[in-house]
Amino acid sequence: MKPGLLFLCHRFPYPPDKGDKIRSFHMLEFLSRRYRVFLGAFVDDETDWVHERDLKSLCEEAQLVRLAPGRAKVRSLKGLLDGRALTLPYYASPEMARWVRRVVEREGLTRALAFSSCMAQFLTAPGFARLRRVIDFVDVDSDKWTQYAARKSFPMRRLYRRESRQLLAYEREVAAMFDRSFFVSQAEASLFRSLAPEVADRVDYFANGVDTGQFAPSLDLPTPYADGQRVLVFVGAMDYWPNVDAVQWLADQVLPELHRSHPDVVFHIVGRSPADAVKRLGERRGIVVTGPVDDVRPYVLHARASVAPLQVARGVQNKVLEAMALGKAVVASSAALQGIDAEAGEEVLIADTPNGCLEQLKRVLDTGDGVEIGQKARQRVLDSYSWESHLPRMLGALEEVV
Repeated sequence: MKPGLLFLCHRFPYPPDKGDKIRSFHMLEFLSRRYRVFLGAFVDDETDWVHERDLKSLCEEAQLVRLAPGRAKVRSLKGLLDGRALTLPYYASPEMARWVRRVVEREGLTRALAFSSCMAQFLTAPGFARLRRVIDFVDVDSDKWTQYAARKSFPMRRLYRRESRQLLAYEREVAAMFDRSFFVSQAEASLFRSLAPEVADRVDYFANGVDTGQFAPSLDLPTPYADGQRVLVFVGAMDYWPNVDAVQWLADQVLPELHRSHPDVVFHIVGRSPADAVKRLGERRGIVVTGPVDDVRPYVLHARASVAPLQVARGVQNKVLEAMALGKAVVASSAALQGIDAEAGEEVLIADTPNGCLEQLKRVLDTGDGVEIGQKARQRVLDSYSWESHLPRMLGALEEVV
């Protein structure tokens, strides 16, 4: 019989259609081949429940706890009273805590994997010290709040700075307690080692991958675009502030000038739950806001370029890797390319200023370079970004002597 493993996720890890779900799903699918997985996860989107059966087919047992974001935000304010990072009470759950204790004792589990820092709180009690505990922080979340603070005004700037300090203290505490800590890229791991030198020898990383069969230039998918449009596309969850900020930046700083010379260019913003600010962009000439779509691949496949002008970013952007896998030229900020090993100017195009972005977009629109860049991008993904080549590193950490 396969050994048991406790796997804790802050978000329902299915379907693999957005950032953290892509990584956690592939981890779960990989681990389910080797372990009887006991999964504990929160459900913060009611539409996820339709996938419950598919998710549970990968698990020996799954404890799914409903999380209402509105109530969780109110609950998070307890952190202001007791000195904790607000992230921790946001995900606090007596129901989840009871299930974790019960399943570990009942099954005699000896290994546990936490996905994201907020799930570590269910494994920090003294009784869990006997477990082999591994955490995938994914990103240095505390630094994300530092970036947010730099782009906000009072009072949010002060609140975000506080969250950065308190969350970093907690990340360091967890890393000292757990046997191994992982991040999504060498850059993220190096940053955390500099912030927590006392645990540097137990910090590692494994990169994200791409299903290159599901994301392939040869796919026969009908175009969603009108004839005669030259399309730039941005894909992402459009209620996530860095994504909102990115499309606003492109719409305000780049598109007006681009439309003077290229009036037929249309910017499509593709993704669920567009914020009001994003919806308002859809009222402008040459901008389309789609909202949620069944499949983002045809939107990327039939675009002239995929854009990722993120001004704030952490870790690895799956939207960039997937566009590269589809053989598409990507015009992205340096922040959006953190952790992605690709040659600038040959496999991806980097633009950090409005003028730089304008020139790179004109290069793709006016020359045949975009096709060649897309081909090289696809090859880079084939060579460097498969899940099967990266996930064994995590398995090795779990398999060390218990």
